[in-house]
Amino acid sequence: MTLGHSLVRLSKSLPATPSPHDCRIGSAQAPCCMSFAALPRIFASRIVPQAVAAASVRRLAVLPSSTRLAPRAFTSSSIVKTLSNSGPDRIFPSMTTVFPTQRLHNKTVLVTGASGGIGKETAILFARAGCNVILTARRAEELSAAATECSLANQQGQTGAGGNFAAITLDMRDRTQLDGLISSLPDWAKDVDILVNNAGLVLGTDKVGDISPEEIDVMIDTNVKGLIHLTQIFVKEFKKRNAGHVINLGSIAGREGYPGGSIYCATKFAVNAFTSALLKELVDTPIRVTEIQPGMVETSFSVTRFRGDKDAAGKVYQGLQPLTGQDIAEEIVWAANRPAHVNIAETLVFPVNQASPYHAYRGGH
Repeated sequence: MTLGHSLVRLSKSLPATPSPHDCRIGSAQAPCCMSFAALPRIFASRIVPQAVAAASVRRLAVLPSSTRLAPRAFTSSSIVKTLSNSGPDRIFPSMTTVFPTQRLHNKTVLVTGASGGIGKETAILFARAGCNVILTARRAEELSAAATECSLANQQGQTGAGGNFAAITLDMRDRTQLDGLISSLPDWAKDVDILVNNAGLVLGTDKVGDISPEEIDVMIDTNVKGLIHLTQIFVKEFKKRNAGHVINLGSIAGREGYPGGSIYCATKFAVNAFTSALLKELVDTPIRVTEIQPGMVETSFSVTRFRGDKDAAGKVYQGLQPLTGQDIAEEIVWAANRPAHVNIAETLVFPVNQASPYHAYRGGH
């Protein structure tokens, strides 16, 4: 297989094992719909109907969200106790009738950076909602485990939809891999409906004058150039089908710079500018464009920033309850599940005790 990728088609072949946490109404088993228990405060959100550039509303709360890798075979037989959190017994976000997910049924979603953190939780939640999901990342073993969790989540969702998953090792800095991605996909995955550009990283906390050129290149090549190149590939496909949705992961760092994060902030400002321009370029089409801008989210992302120092990474969140990858995943899936004429152009998501990169209350409650 090209691009060093591994494919998986799981849920149709796995035994359907009812969960004690299945969604039921009374004694009758009911199709599951999305529910999100966490309600982080949303400080800014713009909801833009197609072909209207500036309708804006304010939501107080929404229902939330460098080495090449060798190919790794992935089959249903690998469902063992290797999953994160609680392994194969993990219970995925419950579904209720808060809003239905029928709009997402059998949609094909591609999520970059899906081996952990926000990307992994996003892939799992789309799977639960009845989507087919393509997961890409550099870390093959973690990616395979995430695909397994997607299959289990799809079974628990009991939508009867979706159930196809592909785990593909992909380096966002490698243009050859990106160019060959669509041709390498299995037939069921070639018509992607939703592209989630989640892959990104920050390296170090050095200030200008002390930042290594190599780390500058890695951040810019991954966070900006890779995102732009992959988006160009899929926008062409979306235009052919006159349908599609691009969801880019921005950041509060794309609104306000902070010391020790100059390059990362520059990359997220670039994502914001690119997304804004893309929204305007596609305003005469049904193609939707969304940017999700998280504040403090506690994932392995912070550990990467501190080059593996978990203690230093943990101190970033001391004294407050940060967002989780699942919180942001819920925002992403919520945006994707809006009616076709509704476009969530931009959503800024903070923990309740954060108001900017510099303003956070750490005194507890």
